[in-house]
Amino acid sequence: MNSAEPGVGRLARMAMVARSLRHRNFQLYFAGQGISVTGTWMQRTAISWLVYRLTDSELALGVVGFASHFFTFLLAPFAGVLSDRINRRSLIVLTQGLAMVQAFVLAALTIKGIITVPHIIILSAVLSLVEAFDTPVRQAFVVEMVDSREDLPNAIAMNSFLFNAARLVGPSLAGLMIWWTNEGICFLLNAVSFVAVLFSLLAMKLRPFVKKANQPAILHNLKEGFVYAFGFMPIRSILLLLSLYSLLGLSYRTLMPVVARNVLHGGPETMGFLMSATGVGAVIGALLMASRQSVRDFGRAIAGASMLFSVSLICFSFSSILSFSLMLMVVVGFAGMVQMVSCNTLLQTLVDDDKRGRVMSFYTMSLLGVAPFGNLITGALASGFGARWAMALSGVGCAISAAFFAFRLPRFTKCVNPIYIEKGIMPATPPEDGDGALPIEQIEKTKS
Repeated sequence: MNSAEPGVGRLARMAMVARSLRHRNFQLYFAGQGISVTGTWMQRTAISWLVYRLTDSELALGVVGFASHFFTFLLAPFAGVLSDRINRRSLIVLTQGLAMVQAFVLAALTIKGIITVPHIIILSAVLSLVEAFDTPVRQAFVVEMVDSREDLPNAIAMNSFLFNAARLVGPSLAGLMIWWTNEGICFLLNAVSFVAVLFSLLAMKLRPFVKKANQPAILHNLKEGFVYAFGFMPIRSILLLLSLYSLLGLSYRTLMPVVARNVLHGGPETMGFLMSATGVGAVIGALLMASRQSVRDFGRAIAGASMLFSVSLICFSFSSILSFSLMLMVVVGFAGMVQMVSCNTLLQTLVDDDKRGRVMSFYTMSLLGVAPFGNLITGALASGFGARWAMALSGVGCAISAAFFAFRLPRFTKCVNPIYIEKGIMPATPPEDGDGALPIEQIEKTKS
């Protein structure tokens, strides 16, 4: 056997994992976002530490977390309507520019030493207003950067890989920067990092935008998108699961400064290591999902990853050993990433193109818009019962949600498979072969 064959095989597998990067526009986006998102994670980590340093209050962390995503809950659906009506790239350029201005203001106040918690709350709310429009539009924009639809699931996974690879570097770098200098330098570096993503967006060569004539009223489009998303059981199930996990599970990030200082008896570098450990797991999960060539069995992946996330979070809440806590954070990051990418990919492959922006706005609202209320609840629970019990109760709630989704999985699969058969994603096979697929003549009957 040729000794070079194993190496060739590994290269082929690597090319398959990163196949969406063969598209020039996605290459530009990947490079620009890689720099920018690293800065974003630095800012997120530095804000948490700054608030806890100024207040020593878990509730204050919850309030800032609430402000950071509040407008996403209110305005994301309207952003989805805009995403289906206007040039998505132009809107993203605007929102990224505004986010850069917010980071510069935050940096200036902090470096001058006049930053206060009310300043942080107001600036966090401003960024929430920007992200309410930015996030759903960027989610829908992915399909415009990838010329072939078969590479869309890979592009979604690679986008998630990018976001979480930055989480490997950003929090650790922020912890070291805070230790060496102060939080303001983290904010300044984040502001500068937006130059990269703005350049990449402007350098893309996209198909000319064609505005639709005689479009209905915005409220009509909003209602249409809501009925479409929540009237179909699989989309509704995904959005509800993500909402519960955002409300109960993802708020553990709010308590990272408390865990780092009071439970593990460390400093900002300990918090950075915990956040980076989550990023390690998330990167592994994103690469695993990117290597998948089919969306089949993604429902099972969602159920399994959701339960794994829940159990790991409960175990983490009672750990007081740094090495064990870091291992658990790797598992939490891995499970959360598999769940999120599976949900995102299923939505993007199931949705009709003319409603993509609206459905992805509901995805954003479920994933990020519900988080403010979870941050408030977690902050209040931590103030009353301690950070450990707050995270443990959150994990139990997530486990109940995962069990309910798993219980509904057979019906979920029967609704999804006919659409995949119709789109050519899954072959039409007799139902007795065990994979849950339906004969082609039953597709329309099942959809109705």
